Amino acid sequence: MQPLQIAILAAGKGKRMHSALPKVLHPLGGRPLLAHVLAAARAMKPRAICVVEGASDEVRRRFADEDLLWVRQDPPRGTGDALRCALAALPADGVTLVLFGADPMARAVTLERVVAQAQRGALSLLTVDLDDPAGYGRIVRSADGTVAAIVEHNEATPEQRRIREINTGVMAAPTSAFARWLAQVRSDNSSGEYFLTDVIALAVREGLTVATTRADEAAEGLGVNSQRDLAELERRYQRRQADALLDAGVTLADAARIDIRGTLACGRDVAIDVGCVFEGRVSLADNVTIGPHCVIRDTTVGAGTEVAAFSHLDGASVGERCRLGPYARIRPTTTLADEAHIGNFVEVKASAVGPRSKANHLSYVGDSTVGADVNIGAGTITCNYDGATKHRTVIEDDVHIGSDTQLVAPVTVGRGATIGAGTTVWKDVPPGTLALNQKTQIARQGWKRPRKG
Repeated sequence: MQPLQIAILAAGKGKRMHSALPKVLHPLGGRPLLAHVLAAARAMKPRAICVVEGASDEVRRRFADEDLLWVRQDPPRGTGDALRCALAALPADGVTLVLFGADPMARAVTLERVVAQAQRGALSLLTVDLDDPAGYGRIVRSADGTVAAIVEHNEATPEQRRIREINTGVMAAPTSAFARWLAQVRSDNSSGEYFLTDVIALAVREGLTVATTRADEAAEGLGVNSQRDLAELERRYQRRQADALLDAGVTLADAARIDIRGTLACGRDVAIDVGCVFEGRVSLADNVTIGPHCVIRDTTVGAGTEVAAFSHLDGASVGERCRLGPYARIRPTTTLADEAHIGNFVEVKASAVGPRSKANHLSYVGDSTVGADVNIGAGTITCNYDGATKHRTVIEDDVHIGSDTQLVAPVTVGRGATIGAGTTVWKDVPPGTLALNQKTQIARQGWKRPRKG
Protein backbone atom coordinates (compact mmCIF):
# COMPACT_ATOMS: atom_id res chain seq x y z
CA MET A 1 0.00 0.00 0.00
CA GLN A 2 1.34 3.40 -0.97
CA PRO A 3 2.15 5.76 1.94
CA LEU A 4 -0.31 8.58 2.61
CA GLN A 5 0.41 12.25 3.08
CA ILE A 6 -2.09 15.06 3.51
CA ALA A 7 -2.07 18.65 2.27
CA ILE A 8 -4.44 21.04 4.05
CA LEU A 9 -5.14 24.26 2.17
CA ALA A 10 -5.64 27.01 4.78
CA ALA A 11 -4.35 30.19 3.14
CA GLY A 12 -7.71 31.78 2.35
CA LYS A 13 -8.30 35.21 3.87
CA GLY A 14 -12.03 34.65 4.28
CA LYS A 15 -13.03 38.14 3.16
CA ARG A 16 -16.72 37.23 3.31
CA MET A 17 -16.37 36.50 7.03
CA HIS A 18 -15.84 40.27 7.58
CA SER A 19 -13.49 39.47 10.44
CA ALA A 20 -9.85 40.11 11.33
CA LEU A 21 -9.61 36.48 12.47
CA PRO A 22 -8.33 34.06 9.78
CA LYS A 23 -11.19 31.96 8.47
CA VAL A 24 -9.79 28.62 9.62
CA LEU A 25 -9.56 29.90 13.22
CA HIS A 26 -13.27 30.63 13.56
CA PRO A 27 -14.82 28.21 16.05
CA LEU A 28 -17.14 25.33 15.33
CA GLY A 29 -18.32 23.39 18.36
CA GLY A 30 -15.85 25.30 20.51
CA ARG A 31 -12.77 24.46 18.39
CA PRO A 32 -11.23 26.22 15.38
CA LEU A 33 -12.35 24.93 12.00
CA LEU A 34 -8.82 23.77 11.27
CA ALA A 35 -8.74 21.72 14.48
CA HIS A 36 -11.59 19.55 13.16
CA VAL A 37 -9.77 19.01 9.87
CA LEU A 38 -6.55 18.12 11.66
CA ALA A 39 -8.37 15.65 13.91
CA ALA A 40 -9.74 13.79 10.89
CA ALA A 41 -6.34 13.92 9.18
CA ARG A 42 -4.47 12.55 12.19
CA ALA A 43 -7.01 9.75 12.62
CA MET A 44 -5.82 8.43 9.24
CA LYS A 45 -2.20 8.20 10.53
CA PRO A 46 -0.48 9.76 7.48
CA ARG A 47 3.29 9.94 7.31
CA ALA A 48 3.13 13.74 6.91
CA ILE A 49 0.64 16.60 7.17
CA CYS A 50 1.44 19.88 5.43
CA VAL A 51 -0.62 23.01 6.10
CA VAL A 52 -0.56 25.82 3.54
CA GLU A 53 -0.87 29.20 5.27
CA GLY A 54 -1.27 32.71 3.91
CA ALA A 55 0.80 35.83 4.50
CA SER A 56 0.07 35.89 8.24
CA ASP A 57 1.63 33.37 10.63
CA GLU A 58 -1.32 33.61 13.05
CA VAL A 59 -2.58 30.15 12.10
CA ARG A 60 0.86 28.60 12.59
CA ARG A 61 1.15 30.21 16.04
CA ARG A 62 -2.23 28.78 17.03
CA PHE A 63 -1.23 25.27 15.90
CA ALA A 64 2.42 25.03 16.93
CA ASP A 65 2.33 21.24 16.69
CA GLU A 66 5.51 19.29 16.02
CA ASP A 67 3.84 16.86 13.61
CA LEU A 68 2.89 19.59 11.12
CA LEU A 69 4.81 20.90 8.13
CA TRP A 70 4.09 24.50 7.14
CA VAL A 71 4.45 26.29 3.82
CA ARG A 72 3.42 29.79 2.87
CA GLN A 73 1.40 30.79 -0.18
CA ASP A 74 2.01 34.49 -0.67
CA PRO A 75 0.48 35.97 -2.72
CA PRO A 76 -2.60 33.72 -2.90
CA ARG A 77 -2.92 32.41 -6.44
CA GLY A 78 -5.60 29.75 -6.18
CA THR A 79 -5.99 26.21 -4.93
CA GLY A 80 -3.80 24.70 -7.62
CA ASP A 81 -0.91 26.94 -6.62
CA ALA A 82 -1.54 26.13 -2.94
CA LEU A 83 -1.19 22.41 -3.57
CA ARG A 84 1.93 23.06 -5.63
CA CYS A 85 3.43 24.83 -2.59
CA ALA A 86 2.54 21.87 -0.36
CA LEU A 87 4.04 19.28 -2.73
CA ALA A 88 7.37 21.13 -2.56
CA ALA A 89 7.53 20.23 1.16
CA LEU A 90 6.13 16.69 0.93
CA PRO A 91 7.77 13.47 -0.31
CA ALA A 92 7.46 12.96 -4.06
CA ASP A 93 6.06 9.44 -3.85
CA GLY A 94 2.95 7.86 -2.32
CA VAL A 95 -0.55 9.29 -2.36
CA THR A 96 -1.56 12.84 -1.45
CA LEU A 97 -4.97 13.70 0.00
CA VAL A 98 -6.08 17.32 -0.37
CA LEU A 99 -8.26 18.82 2.37
CA PHE A 100 -9.46 22.36 3.08
CA GLY A 101 -8.91 24.06 6.42
CA ALA A 102 -12.41 25.57 6.50
CA ASP A 103 -14.25 22.34 5.59
CA PRO A 104 -14.52 20.69 9.02
CA MET A 105 -17.19 18.01 8.74
CA ALA A 106 -15.61 15.23 6.67
CA ARG A 107 -15.08 12.10 8.76
CA ALA A 108 -11.92 10.01 8.67
CA VAL A 109 -13.88 6.91 7.67
CA THR A 110 -15.17 8.73 4.58
CA LEU A 111 -11.77 10.15 3.68
CA GLU A 112 -10.23 6.69 3.94
CA ARG A 113 -12.58 5.54 1.17
CA VAL A 114 -11.36 8.44 -0.99
CA VAL A 115 -7.72 7.51 -0.33
CA ALA A 116 -8.28 3.81 -1.04
CA GLN A 117 -9.26 4.56 -4.64
CA ALA A 118 -6.23 6.81 -5.13
CA GLN A 119 -3.96 4.04 -3.84
CA ARG A 120 -5.31 1.96 -6.72
CA GLY A 121 -4.08 4.64 -9.14
CA ALA A 122 -7.22 6.77 -9.64
CA LEU A 123 -7.86 10.46 -9.24
CA SER A 124 -10.34 10.14 -6.39
CA LEU A 125 -12.97 12.79 -5.61
CA LEU A 126 -15.30 13.25 -2.65
CA THR A 127 -18.81 14.23 -3.76
CA VAL A 128 -22.09 14.88 -1.97
CA ASP A 129 -25.71 15.16 -3.05
CA LEU A 130 -27.40 18.44 -2.14
CA ASP A 131 -31.08 19.29 -2.31
CA ASP A 132 -30.06 22.78 -3.39
CA PRO A 133 -26.76 22.57 -5.30
CA ALA A 134 -26.86 26.19 -6.51
CA GLY A 135 -23.41 27.73 -6.64
CA TYR A 136 -21.52 24.43 -6.63
CA GLY A 137 -19.67 22.65 -9.44
CA ARG A 138 -21.69 19.71 -10.80
CA ILE A 139 -20.29 16.24 -11.41
CA VAL A 140 -21.10 15.50 -15.06
CA ARG A 141 -20.95 11.83 -15.95
CA SER A 142 -20.76 9.95 -19.26
CA ALA A 143 -23.39 7.44 -20.32
CA ASP A 144 -21.42 4.66 -18.61
CA GLY A 145 -21.39 6.57 -15.31
CA THR A 146 -17.75 7.65 -15.38
CA VAL A 147 -16.83 11.24 -14.55
CA ALA A 148 -16.52 13.34 -17.67
CA ALA A 149 -16.08 16.80 -16.17
CA ILE A 150 -16.92 19.21 -13.40
CA VAL A 151 -19.02 22.09 -14.64
CA GLU A 152 -19.26 25.23 -12.53
CA HIS A 153 -22.76 26.50 -11.77
CA ASN A 154 -22.40 29.68 -13.85
CA GLU A 155 -21.34 27.69 -16.90
CA ALA A 156 -23.82 24.82 -16.53
CA THR A 157 -26.72 24.21 -18.91
CA PRO A 158 -30.25 24.02 -17.48
CA GLU A 159 -30.02 20.23 -17.64
CA GLN A 160 -26.66 20.19 -15.85
CA ARG A 161 -27.99 22.50 -13.15
CA ARG A 162 -30.51 19.81 -12.23
CA ILE A 163 -27.63 17.53 -11.19
CA ARG A 164 -27.55 17.22 -7.40
CA GLU A 165 -24.11 15.61 -7.09
CA ILE A 166 -21.52 18.30 -6.46
CA ASN A 167 -17.76 18.48 -6.15
CA THR A 168 -16.49 19.14 -2.60
CA GLY A 169 -12.91 19.92 -3.67
CA VAL A 170 -11.51 17.09 -1.55
CA MET A 171 -9.46 14.79 -3.73
CA ALA A 172 -6.62 12.27 -3.63
CA ALA A 173 -4.24 10.95 -6.26
CA PRO A 174 -0.75 9.55 -6.63
CA THR A 175 1.59 12.39 -5.73
CA SER A 176 3.52 12.11 -9.00
CA ALA A 177 0.27 12.52 -10.94
CA PHE A 178 -0.62 15.68 -9.02
CA ALA A 179 2.83 17.11 -9.76
CA ARG A 180 2.47 16.29 -13.47
CA TRP A 181 -0.98 17.85 -13.76
CA LEU A 182 -0.16 20.98 -11.76
CA ALA A 183 2.73 21.68 -14.11
CA GLN A 184 0.13 21.95 -16.90
CA VAL A 185 -2.50 24.04 -15.08
CA ARG A 186 -2.68 27.62 -16.36
CA SER A 187 -4.01 30.83 -14.86
CA ASP A 188 -5.51 32.25 -18.06
CA ASN A 189 -8.93 32.84 -16.54
CA SER A 190 -10.87 35.85 -15.29
CA SER A 191 -9.40 35.64 -11.78
CA GLY A 192 -5.82 34.87 -12.83
CA GLU A 193 -5.66 31.93 -10.43
CA TYR A 194 -4.55 28.32 -10.74
CA PHE A 195 -7.58 26.11 -10.06
CA LEU A 196 -7.06 22.65 -8.60
CA THR A 197 -10.23 21.41 -10.31
CA ASP A 198 -8.45 21.78 -13.67
CA VAL A 199 -6.55 18.56 -12.92
CA ILE A 200 -9.76 16.58 -13.46
CA ALA A 201 -9.89 17.44 -17.17
CA LEU A 202 -6.20 16.59 -17.45
CA ALA A 203 -6.77 13.20 -15.82
CA VAL A 204 -9.68 12.46 -18.18
CA ARG A 205 -7.53 13.46 -21.15
CA GLU A 206 -4.85 10.99 -20.03
CA GLY A 207 -7.47 8.24 -19.76
CA LEU A 208 -6.89 7.91 -16.02
CA THR A 209 -9.80 6.68 -13.94
CA VAL A 210 -11.61 9.47 -12.09
CA ALA A 211 -13.29 7.75 -9.16
CA THR A 212 -15.83 9.26 -6.77
CA THR A 213 -16.88 8.61 -3.20
CA ARG A 214 -20.32 9.88 -2.19
CA ALA A 215 -20.36 11.01 1.42
CA ASP A 216 -23.07 9.42 3.55
CA GLU A 217 -23.92 12.80 5.07
CA ALA A 218 -24.23 15.97 2.98
CA ALA A 219 -22.59 18.08 5.69
CA GLU A 220 -19.29 16.26 5.12
CA GLY A 221 -18.80 18.20 1.91
CA LEU A 222 -19.77 21.64 3.19
CA GLY A 223 -17.32 24.39 4.06
CA VAL A 224 -17.34 27.86 5.54
CA ASN A 225 -17.08 31.01 3.46
CA SER A 226 -19.30 33.37 5.45
CA GLN A 227 -20.74 33.85 8.91
CA ARG A 228 -24.03 32.50 7.57
CA ASP A 229 -22.25 29.31 6.45
CA LEU A 230 -20.63 29.00 9.86
CA ALA A 231 -23.93 29.39 11.71
CA GLU A 232 -25.64 26.81 9.52
CA LEU A 233 -22.76 24.36 9.87
CA GLU A 234 -22.76 24.82 13.65
CA ARG A 235 -26.33 23.57 13.82
CA ARG A 236 -25.45 20.58 11.63
CA TYR A 237 -22.45 19.82 13.82
CA GLN A 238 -24.51 20.07 17.02
CA ARG A 239 -27.18 17.81 15.57
CA ARG A 240 -24.50 15.24 14.77
CA GLN A 241 -23.36 15.43 18.42
CA ALA A 242 -26.92 15.15 19.69
CA ASP A 243 -27.64 12.14 17.49
CA ALA A 244 -24.55 10.39 18.89
CA LEU A 245 -25.82 10.98 22.43
CA LEU A 246 -29.27 9.70 21.57
CA ASP A 247 -27.79 6.60 19.96
CA ALA A 248 -25.82 6.02 23.18
CA GLY A 249 -29.01 6.12 25.27
CA VAL A 250 -28.91 9.69 26.62
CA THR A 251 -32.29 11.36 27.07
CA LEU A 252 -32.42 14.80 25.45
CA ALA A 253 -35.49 16.96 25.98
CA ASP A 254 -34.85 18.52 22.57
CA ALA A 255 -32.02 17.38 20.29
CA ALA A 256 -32.07 20.78 18.57
CA ARG A 257 -31.38 22.68 21.80
CA ILE A 258 -28.04 21.43 23.09
CA ASP A 259 -24.53 22.74 22.39
CA ILE A 260 -21.41 20.66 22.89
CA ARG A 261 -18.27 22.76 22.55
CA GLY A 262 -15.74 20.11 23.41
CA THR A 263 -16.35 16.52 24.54
CA LEU A 264 -19.25 15.17 26.57
CA ALA A 265 -19.09 11.64 27.99
CA CYS A 266 -22.29 10.24 29.49
CA GLY A 267 -23.09 7.14 31.50
CA ARG A 268 -26.37 5.25 31.50
CA ASP A 269 -29.75 6.94 32.05
CA VAL A 270 -28.46 10.49 31.80
CA ALA A 271 -31.12 13.14 31.11
CA ILE A 272 -30.37 16.62 29.74
CA ASP A 273 -33.01 19.33 29.49
CA VAL A 274 -33.15 22.14 26.91
CA GLY A 275 -30.66 24.93 26.34
CA CYS A 276 -27.63 23.35 28.02
CA VAL A 277 -24.06 24.16 26.95
CA PHE A 278 -21.13 21.81 27.56
CA GLU A 279 -17.61 23.18 27.07
CA GLY A 280 -14.18 21.58 27.29
CA ARG A 281 -14.18 18.07 28.79
CA VAL A 282 -17.34 17.14 30.66
CA SER A 283 -18.21 13.75 32.11
CA LEU A 284 -21.65 12.84 33.46
CA ALA A 285 -21.91 9.52 35.32
CA ASP A 286 -24.94 7.22 35.49
CA ASN A 287 -28.33 8.68 36.38
CA VAL A 288 -27.21 12.31 36.25
CA THR A 289 -29.96 14.83 35.53
CA ILE A 290 -29.15 18.25 34.09
CA GLY A 291 -31.90 20.87 34.24
CA PRO A 292 -32.58 23.49 31.59
CA HIS A 293 -30.15 26.23 30.58
CA CYS A 294 -27.09 25.02 32.50
CA VAL A 295 -23.52 25.76 31.42
CA ILE A 296 -20.98 23.09 32.38
CA ARG A 297 -17.28 23.38 31.55
CA ASP A 298 -14.37 21.01 32.29
CA THR A 299 -16.30 19.23 35.05
CA THR A 300 -16.98 15.70 36.23
CA VAL A 301 -20.37 14.93 37.78
CA GLY A 302 -20.89 11.80 39.87
CA ALA A 303 -23.68 9.25 39.62
CA GLY A 304 -27.16 10.25 40.68
CA THR A 305 -26.42 13.97 40.94
CA GLU A 306 -29.09 16.49 39.98
CA VAL A 307 -28.15 19.90 38.57
CA ALA A 308 -31.14 22.23 38.54
CA ALA A 309 -31.88 25.00 36.05
CA PHE A 310 -29.53 27.88 35.21
CA SER A 311 -26.55 26.50 37.14
CA HIS A 312 -22.96 27.14 36.04
CA LEU A 313 -20.22 24.59 36.78
CA ASP A 314 -16.65 25.37 35.75
CA GLY A 315 -13.56 23.27 36.45
CA ALA A 316 -15.24 21.35 39.27
CA SER A 317 -15.41 17.79 40.55
CA VAL A 318 -18.89 16.90 41.79
CA GLY A 319 -19.54 13.73 43.79
CA GLU A 320 -22.43 11.30 43.72
CA ARG A 321 -26.03 12.11 44.67
CA CYS A 322 -25.35 15.84 45.02
CA ARG A 323 -28.05 18.47 44.55
CA LEU A 324 -27.05 21.72 42.83
CA GLY A 325 -29.06 24.80 41.98
CA PRO A 326 -31.13 26.26 40.60
CA TYR A 327 -28.84 29.20 39.86
CA ALA A 328 -25.82 27.67 41.58
CA ARG A 329 -22.33 28.70 40.49
CA ILE A 330 -19.45 26.29 41.06
CA ARG A 331 -16.12 27.84 40.12
CA PRO A 332 -12.74 26.26 39.25
CA THR A 333 -10.85 23.88 41.57
CA THR A 334 -13.95 23.18 43.65
CA THR A 335 -14.58 19.65 44.89
CA LEU A 336 -17.99 18.60 46.18
CA ALA A 337 -18.13 15.31 48.06
CA ASP A 338 -21.03 12.86 47.85
CA GLU A 339 -24.50 14.15 48.80
CA ALA A 340 -23.43 17.78 49.10
CA HIS A 341 -26.17 20.36 48.49
CA ILE A 342 -25.39 23.72 46.88
CA GLY A 343 -28.61 25.64 46.45
CA ASN A 344 -30.02 28.64 44.68
CA PHE A 345 -27.78 31.68 44.27
CA VAL A 346 -24.88 30.02 46.07
CA GLU A 347 -21.36 30.50 44.72
CA VAL A 348 -18.52 28.12 45.63
CA LYS A 349 -14.96 28.87 44.52
CA ALA A 350 -11.66 27.02 45.07
CA SER A 351 -13.18 25.06 47.93
CA ALA A 352 -13.64 21.49 49.13
CA VAL A 353 -17.09 20.72 50.51
CA GLY A 354 -17.45 17.52 52.52
CA PRO A 355 -20.10 14.82 52.33
CA ARG A 356 -23.69 15.73 53.19
CA SER A 357 -22.79 19.38 53.77
CA LYS A 358 -25.27 22.03 52.66
CA ALA A 359 -25.29 25.66 51.59
CA ASN A 360 -28.82 26.05 50.31
CA HIS A 361 -29.45 29.77 49.92
CA LEU A 362 -27.73 32.98 48.86
CA SER A 363 -24.20 32.33 50.14
CA TYR A 364 -20.57 32.65 49.03
CA VAL A 365 -18.03 30.00 49.98
CA GLY A 366 -14.56 30.85 48.66
CA ASP A 367 -11.10 29.44 49.40
CA SER A 368 -12.57 27.17 52.05
CA THR A 369 -12.33 23.65 53.41
CA VAL A 370 -15.74 22.52 54.59
CA GLY A 371 -16.04 19.25 56.51
CA ALA A 372 -18.85 16.70 56.61
CA ASP A 373 -22.43 17.37 57.77
CA VAL A 374 -21.99 21.15 57.81
CA ASN A 375 -25.00 23.43 57.41
CA ILE A 376 -24.31 26.93 56.10
CA GLY A 377 -27.24 29.30 56.61
CA ALA A 378 -28.63 31.76 54.08
CA GLY A 379 -26.63 34.89 53.44
CA THR A 380 -23.34 33.53 54.82
CA ILE A 381 -20.11 34.67 53.18
CA THR A 382 -16.46 33.81 53.59
CA CYS A 383 -14.47 37.05 53.55
CA ASN A 384 -11.39 35.57 51.89
CA TYR A 385 -9.68 38.60 50.32
CA ASP A 386 -7.97 41.39 52.24
CA GLY A 387 -7.24 43.49 49.17
CA ALA A 388 -3.88 41.87 48.48
CA THR A 389 -4.00 38.18 49.47
CA LYS A 390 -6.56 35.36 49.49
CA HIS A 391 -6.92 33.61 52.85
CA ARG A 392 -8.45 30.26 53.73
CA THR A 393 -11.44 29.40 55.89
CA VAL A 394 -11.65 25.99 57.59
CA ILE A 395 -15.03 24.73 58.75
CA GLU A 396 -14.73 21.39 60.49
CA ASP A 397 -17.31 18.57 60.64
CA ASP A 398 -20.82 19.03 62.03
CA VAL A 399 -20.67 22.84 62.21
CA HIS A 400 -23.94 24.78 61.99
CA ILE A 401 -23.66 28.36 60.75
CA GLY A 402 -26.61 30.71 61.21
CA SER A 403 -27.90 33.04 58.53
CA ASP A 404 -26.18 36.31 57.62
CA THR A 405 -22.80 35.27 59.03
CA GLN A 406 -19.44 36.62 57.88
CA LEU A 407 -16.35 34.43 58.30
CA VAL A 408 -13.27 36.67 58.07
CA ALA A 409 -10.37 34.53 56.86
CA PRO A 410 -7.99 33.19 57.91
CA VAL A 411 -10.21 31.52 60.47
CA THR A 412 -11.09 28.01 61.68
CA VAL A 413 -14.45 26.93 63.07
CA GLY A 414 -13.95 23.84 65.21
CA ARG A 415 -15.84 20.58 64.98
CA GLY A 416 -19.43 20.69 66.26
CA ALA A 417 -19.46 24.46 66.80
CA THR A 418 -22.53 26.62 66.23
CA ILE A 419 -22.44 30.18 64.89
CA GLY A 420 -25.39 32.38 65.79
CA ALA A 421 -27.22 34.26 63.08
CA GLY A 422 -25.75 37.61 62.09
CA THR A 423 -22.34 36.89 63.64
CA THR A 424 -19.06 38.24 62.29
CA VAL A 425 -16.39 35.64 63.04
CA TRP A 426 -12.84 36.99 62.95
CA LYS A 427 -11.23 34.66 65.53
CA ASP A 428 -11.00 30.87 65.60
CA VAL A 429 -14.03 29.19 67.17
CA PRO A 430 -13.24 26.28 69.53
CA PRO A 431 -14.94 22.92 68.90
CA GLY A 432 -18.39 22.42 70.39
CA THR A 433 -18.97 26.06 71.34
CA LEU A 434 -21.56 28.68 70.43
CA ALA A 435 -20.13 31.80 68.83
CA LEU A 436 -22.10 35.02 68.56
CA ASN A 437 -21.65 38.77 68.81
CA GLN A 438 -23.27 40.39 71.85
CA LYS A 439 -25.93 42.85 70.83
CA THR A 440 -28.90 44.73 72.27
CA GLN A 441 -32.35 44.99 70.74
CA ILE A 442 -34.34 48.13 71.54
CA ALA A 443 -38.07 48.78 70.99
CA ARG A 444 -38.93 52.49 71.15
CA GLN A 445 -42.45 53.38 72.21
CA GLY A 446 -44.28 56.15 70.37
CA TRP A 447 -41.92 56.29 67.42
CA LYS A 448 -43.54 57.72 64.28
CA ARG A 449 -42.56 56.52 60.82
CA PRO A 450 -41.76 59.37 58.41
CA ARG A 451 -44.48 60.05 55.86
CA LYS A 452 -44.39 61.72 52.48
CA GLY A 453 -45.74 65.33 52.22
